[in-house]
Amino acid sequence: MVVEHTDTAPGLAPAPIVVASNRGPVSYRRGADGSLVPGRGGGGLVSGLSAIGLDAGAVWVCAALGDGDRAAARRAGRRLDAADTGGHRVRMLDIDERTFAAAYNGVANSVLWFVHHLLWQTPLEPSFDADFRAQWAAYEAYNTAFADAIAEEAAPGACVLVQDYHLTLVPGLLRVRRPDLRIGHFSHTPWAPPDYYRLLPDDVAEQVLRGVLGGDRAAFLTRRWAEAFAACCERVLPGAEVVREDGVATRVLFEGRETRLGVHGLGADADFLRERAHRPDVEERLAALRRQIGPGRRTIVRVDRTELSKNIVRGLRAYQRLLEDRPQWRGKVVHIAFAYPSRQDLPVYRDYMAEVARLAEEINSTYGTADWQPVALQMEDDFPRSLAAYRLADVALVNPIRDGMNLVAKEIPVVSDHGCALVLSREAGAAAELGDEAILINPYDVEATARALHIALLMDPGEREERTKRLAAAATALPPARWFLDQLGAL
Repeated sequence: MVVEHTDTAPGLAPAPIVVASNRGPVSYRRGADGSLVPGRGGGGLVSGLSAIGLDAGAVWVCAALGDGDRAAARRAGRRLDAADTGGHRVRMLDIDERTFAAAYNGVANSVLWFVHHLLWQTPLEPSFDADFRAQWAAYEAYNTAFADAIAEEAAPGACVLVQDYHLTLVPGLLRVRRPDLRIGHFSHTPWAPPDYYRLLPDDVAEQVLRGVLGGDRAAFLTRRWAEAFAACCERVLPGAEVVREDGVATRVLFEGRETRLGVHGLGADADFLRERAHRPDVEERLAALRRQIGPGRRTIVRVDRTELSKNIVRGLRAYQRLLEDRPQWRGKVVHIAFAYPSRQDLPVYRDYMAEVARLAEEINSTYGTADWQPVALQMEDDFPRSLAAYRLADVALVNPIRDGMNLVAKEIPVVSDHGCALVLSREAGAAAELGDEAILINPYDVEATARALHIALLMDPGEREERTKRLAAAATALPPARWFLDQLGAL
């Protein structure tokens, strides 16, 4: 049934464009005096929404993620104060805290993230029991809350852009509520191949696909992930037909509807990064890093959230192997490893972070000397420090097990001061665009990664500089604003 829109109060008019994502463009914390202090959200989506302009009348629907957000959402009612959001119209959903936790941690981050990144240890996991079914019910309720809010916010015929694995059911739910809308879903993660995807319970695997196919368009970061989605539709949904043109999957036909498939690779925001990387706070951290590294030493840089998919432990083992097998690098290279906390409310992530710290300490205690620390590990989030490390990098190590894109691989060449060699996992989406100029590796092969680091460290400075120029050009070909507008235009 189409919702009637009778609320025309100033600032609450129905929106011709609605963006929906778990995380919004603003977050709140409590100040020392108990007041709510807003802060700008990060990521390409914030830049993307800014590209359409405040006069476009777009509304962003997001979830309250913490106590500060929930208090702000309750205080605001339907929309947040525009003074907090840079003028954007934002509806933050105050979803029951237990429902949110079960949907976000129990399903989105512990099941859907795991299946698409191929992370399960299958002799032990997954095990879909009664607890999972309760969590899945919460995921359904969470998606329903978004669908209801979008249906209320969207003007007749509006474009709705639904983001990521948190909200896979929303397009289908919204199609029932508002058949007049043009709905797109974008997946920021990889998509699992059919055999692995079918580890999910049959009904859940089908429900997720049906949800995404409720949209007019399903889009992905690379052609590889789009093809995997199409293959899952063929294998899991009885009667689903994939239309291919010149061997490329372009549409999925299912139960009388057509969903077009699209690919939009997200690039780095070059103007922002280059300007931000030369501000005083970055210069200060750059000087500190240079003092820590010492004169004349090469640098291998990695900057990641400590997520299981980022493969930090194998990266450290590869560096350890480099020092074992190539003693000429001892005292001559420092591995700058920034591993920032992620999902620390999940025990498996806390354990992984502890293993990263343990292995870095083992390398330092085994090979370190009075004037040389082989691994410079930092585990406190610090964006200016990350940019300083980008500028210093002789070698960038980006070795995820699997990644939808990986913006670090694109950002480092953009801000590198003197050119860097990129050692890149072939399982990162970025490999499709950067592979010709990078040294590609199998992320599971520690020995091959160690050899790649050696080759990268030996690369001629002139060749490294030329490769970096080409990497930067490819990395910035589709900046966040254009990436967002292309999705909107395709609807």
